[in-house]
Amino acid sequence: MDRMIYLSMTGAKASMQRQDVLANNLANASTPGFRAEMQAFRAVPVRGDGASTRVFSLETTTGADTTPGAITSTGRNLDVAMQGNAWLAVQGLDGVEAYTRAGGLEVAADGTLSTRSGLPVLGDGGPIQVPAGSIVNIGQDGTVSARAGNATNPTPVGRLKLVTPEAPLQRGLDGLFRAPGGDPLPADETARLQDGALEGSNVSAVETMVAMIAAARQFEQQMKLLQTAESGERSAARLLGPS
Repeated sequence: MDRMIYLSMTGAKASMQRQDVLANNLANASTPGFRAEMQAFRAVPVRGDGASTRVFSLETTTGADTTPGAITSTGRNLDVAMQGNAWLAVQGLDGVEAYTRAGGLEVAADGTLSTRSGLPVLGDGGPIQVPAGSIVNIGQDGTVSARAGNATNPTPVGRLKLVTPEAPLQRGLDGLFRAPGGDPLPADETARLQDGALEGSNVSAVETMVAMIAAARQFEQQMKLLQTAESGERSAARLLGPS
């Protein structure tokens, strides 16, 4: 009977964890550049005397779905969509270089080119600074040009650092991606972007909703098994107890 309890308990826990991942994906179905999180489980034997036949299910993070999202033209000069497997380098809140596909950029009050969440965008020599009151344009190779006042010709002020990772990137708790070893990746001079456009999330809202319903039904089945195990234990206690 205790084997049924182990199976039902770990199954219910796995279903709850799956629901958390699916709910987060669904909440970001309209977030530009979002990559759907993937999840898997593995069976691990329980260590200890008398428990060698018991098995737990542990969560295994397999990474993120790297399928590109749909690109939508916005016409905004500070919106960029990375092409292929290119990623945009930004400075995370921890000060470490990280990567994102969210290409909606802004110019902060101090002139720093940043993401909409306020993270500085990195260039070849660090965060890119834009002159105050200038009109900013971004070329397909990532070159950032600014035209201030009555100037007729734009002046290059930096170049976005675009990287093309050879190994899959790892998602952090802050939603940004980093190299497996944590070291900054070299800039890819051949990487290109599409200006005036944004890449959407690669989450399918319909598929995610169907998966959430399936996970909820699995959780209900696991709870019913726990109730069945409890009922069996009570029946056994009555039969084996003193008359």
